[in-house]
Amino acid sequence: MKSLLNSLLLAGVLLFVGCAKDNVDPPSSNLTGRVIYQDQTVGVRTNGVQLEMWQYGYQLRNKIPVYVAQDGSFSATVFDGNYKLVRLRDNGPWVNNTDSIDVQVRGNTVVDVPVQPYYTVQNATFQKTGNAITATCRVNRVVTSRNIESVTLFVSTTQFVDTNNGVPLTDAERARNTGNVLTGSALADLNKDLSLSFILPATARSFCYARVGVRTQGVSELFYSPVQKIEF
Repeated sequence: MKSLLNSLLLAGVLLFVGCAKDNVDPPSSNLTGRVIYQDQTVGVRTNGVQLEMWQYGYQLRNKIPVYVAQDGSFSATVFDGNYKLVRLRDNGPWVNNTDSIDVQVRGNTVVDVPVQPYYTVQNATFQKTGNAITATCRVNRVVTSRNIESVTLFVSTTQFVDTNNGVPLTDAERARNTGNVLTGSALADLNKDLSLSFILPATARSFCYARVGVRTQGVSELFYSPVQKIEF
């Protein structure tokens, strides 16, 4: 009888704990922000760049991954509290800076994350010329410690445009599409505008999206210009 009573009491305790867990409200505060350079958002690859949030003051600390959208914005739904926002090493087209940023979340909170890119793309313009998309831009060198590797015109049938998202090309179309990448001597003088072109496939729609990306030697992620829609 005593054993049965103990079992019933234990079951009641477990049921109470389970109900208490179920009654905990989910996080409802929104942290939003931008990755910026000189108060301008930094364009990146879709789901390619990540920040981390850590909440301190608890015995167990869990990291909260925060993915940066291609336009440099980010958002996360969290509990109110004090956090450390961290820029990960070797995870962006900018100089490493792993110093944490103190963030106090109280309801909807906005914070910008400053970075120093190696290169930037400025004044990118696009137009359709014949069966090609042409682009003109200026690449600005911000940091002298690394050389430029390439500048590429990316074109996509969707609003997501980067190294992993582009217009599908056949091998033959890809072989003749050489004007969309500049390397070597073509990048010797960054004090002048750069011109690129992308030959559209025959199956091209009545519109596309484009942006220019610059790659730094030894850096995996590119700095991208804003995405622009081009209607034919």
